[in-house]
This record gives sequence, structure tokens and C-alpha cells, in this order.
Amino acid sequence: MKKNKNQDNAKGGEKRRSTFAIMFYINRTKIRKDGMCQLLCKISIDAEWEQVGTKVFVDPSLWDSTKGRPGGKSRNALEVNRAIDHLTERIKKHHKEIKDSFGFVTAELVKNALKGIAQKPLTLMKLFKEHNDEFLKRVGIDRKKEAYKAYLTSYNHLLAFLQTKYEVEDVTLRSLNLDFYDAYDLFLRTERGLQQKTVHQHLYTLKKITRRAFNQGTIRRDPYKTLHPALPPLRSRHLKLEDLERLMQQKIDRENLRRVRDWFVFSTFTGLCYADLKRLSEEHIVQAEDGSLCIDFSRQKTGTDFRVHLLEIPLKIIEKYRPERRDKHIFNIYSRTYFCKLVKELGKLCGIHVTFHKARHNFGTHVMLSQGVSIETVSKMMGHKNITTTQIYAKVTDKKVDEDMKRLKARMASNKVSLYEDETLRAGIRYPSDKKTNSNHQPVNN
Repeated sequence: MKKNKNQDNAKGGEKRRSTFAIMFYINRTKIRKDGMCQLLCKISIDAEWEQVGTKVFVDPSLWDSTKGRPGGKSRNALEVNRAIDHLTERIKKHHKEIKDSFGFVTAELVKNALKGIAQKPLTLMKLFKEHNDEFLKRVGIDRKKEAYKAYLTSYNHLLAFLQTKYEVEDVTLRSLNLDFYDAYDLFLRTERGLQQKTVHQHLYTLKKITRRAFNQGTIRRDPYKTLHPALPPLRSRHLKLEDLERLMQQKIDRENLRRVRDWFVFSTFTGLCYADLKRLSEEHIVQAEDGSLCIDFSRQKTGTDFRVHLLEIPLKIIEKYRPERRDKHIFNIYSRTYFCKLVKELGKLCGIHVTFHKARHNFGTHVMLSQGVSIETVSKMMGHKNITTTQIYAKVTDKKVDEDMKRLKARMASNKVSLYEDETLRAGIRYPSDKKTNSNHQPVNN
């Protein structure tokens, strides 16, 4: 009876041994005009193999297929045998070096080493730097500068973690494990003081680097493939209505703060984020069929189209800053860093916590949903790919909850509802009908 393979492997705790073989042969189907055939080499490692060509040619009449060498002491035989010995020595050397460095070896890695193809970085930070350098070359083509800066920030967090936790500048990729991942997670939350969403972004970046290492064959197994960094529950971050009114009515002496306040209010009534507000141009302002003006645009973040009608306040803001235009853009928006700095100063002046993205949330809640606009329409106007994103805004406004309950009470006012005890439904709502109530189901006084 055949033994179970798993039982054999488990017996004595032995692991399956790696196989490694080198074989030389000639291609008799391709003979040169001088009657010689090319010497070929086959590297076989763990049931996978790669063919390596050489610049050595053999007289097929001298070839001994059982020995994998030419026989005799002719000049050609001696030259070929020296080439075989030299190549065998090189292959074995690369095999050992790769196995010692990576912890494993493949036929492809050995072949690449023979051909002089540079090995990929074996350490985490070197591979991360390689990723960032390649990303930078694509900025302005199919990658954005903001994304590159985010990767640089993540790189610096990871480097600081290594210096703080392990007092090193780098670690090997094959040393990465769950303990490293958990320690980095804790470091981001405690030492760096980052919130859950930001921690998620940096952990996801770490996963991206290990996936890159796995895809290029630097590591045999991706240690974080099955890990999924937790995201905080999505919630709307709009201002309270009274805070929004305070910000709109606040007297501001500084001209740059007034601009930022006006742009915040404009975003509140249009739903534009910073990136879309900055690239808003005259070509995006179109006239609707009813004669009103609206923004017809596509979101930079998702590429989805959206259309927003311009109400009185955003129209006034557009006209207010028309004399300042330098080109086709509607506003001369400050750089992101300076812009965010002014938004924080604006919040301190008004006594409230403000981020510019809250203006977009204001649009979804106070301007749209709380005024009875359908969630489908709001989703289209905000350029959301999925309506579940828009539902975040629908859950949060106290005013909307109050108004919905008032409408519900109004609908139920004309229908009296009685609560009945039932054998199958312990408490079920029953609407009385014209028929006489069954004696077995007596109304229960509420």
C-alpha cells in the first residue's frame, strides 16, 4: 500500500528537499553550414527549468548524450569540455549566492544572474525607494505629484519606525512577518499620532511594496497578502448649521482669509473639492435649458461626470472675483499647503474646527439632502461612483431626521393603528379594516 505523501513529509518533521540539476545538450535540428551544433544548458530547480544558450559549438559526431559531453581529445572536444566546466562552476556559484541571500532559489533567478541581469533589491527600504523613483518618472504622464508626495511621507514613516523600533536603516524582505506589521501599526497610532484612516493608507502602502517583491520573485510568499487594514466607519464631516452661518457672517479683515472663506462657501453650494475648484474654468460654466447657469464637470479624483446648478450665492462669488482672473480659471487658488494653513486660521477666527473638505460635506447635507433633494440626484451632482457613498450624508443631519419624522406623523395621522396580541406574532401592527374584528384578537390598549 502506498504511503500518504503528507504523512511521509510529516514523519520526523522532515521537509521536502530542493532539487537542483544542470544538464548540457546540443540542438541537432539546427546544424550550421560547417556541420557544428550549438551547446545548450538546462538548469532545473524544483521541477522548474530554464534553458541557457551558449556561444560554444560542438561537432555532433563527438557528442556523448549519456555523459552530456563530447568524447575524445580533439581540439573541439577539449574546448567544449572546458566551457562546460566553467559554466557549471558559475551556475553553482550563483545558485549558492542567491539561496544565501533570498532564502530560496529559482531557475529563472540563476539564469538572470548568468546573463548579468541586475537583481532586484533584497531589502524593504531599497525596494520602496525603487518604487518611488519609478513613480516619480511617471508624474505628469499618468501619475500625480500629490500621490508621489504621499508615498514619500509613507517612506519617511517606515524609515522612522525602523530607526526607533530596531535601530536600523533597513531590513531584509524575507524577514518581514506579522510581528513587524503589528508593530508598525502601533507605531503609526502612538508615536506618530495618526488617525485610523491615515494608518490604513500607510499599511496599504506597505502591502503594496511586499506585493511588488513577490511579483518580481524577490520573496516566495507575500507575508501580508491576506491582511486587510481596517478602515474607520465612513461618516459625514459637515459643519453644524449654526457654525456654517457663523463662518458666512464673520467679519474678516485679512484679504487672503476672506478669499479662503468665500471659496469655502462656494464649495459649500457646489460640492467642489480643492482639486476641482482649482481647475474650474470658464468652459465648465454652461447654460441649462431653462436659462440658468450650471457647472458641467468631471471629478479629477474619480473621473465621473457631474452637473451642479449655480445658486445665487456662488454666482455672486464668481462675479466678485472676476476682476482678479489671470487666465480662463474662475479663481486664482492658493497652493494646497498655504490654502490648508489659511483654512485652519479661518477656523480659529470663527471658533470652530474647519477643514476645506467639510465644505463638500456641507453641500451634501445642508444644501441638498436637508432641503428634500433625492439621494439619487445628490449622488449624481456630487460625482459619486456608488450611491452608498452618498448615503453617508443622508444619515447625519438632525434636521433631516426631524423633517422625516414630521412627514411620517402626518401620513399616519389619518390611519389609527392598534396593537394586537397574536399567537404567531407576539406584537404585530394591524391596520383596522371595515370588517368586524375577530373576537379572538382583542385590541390592547396602548
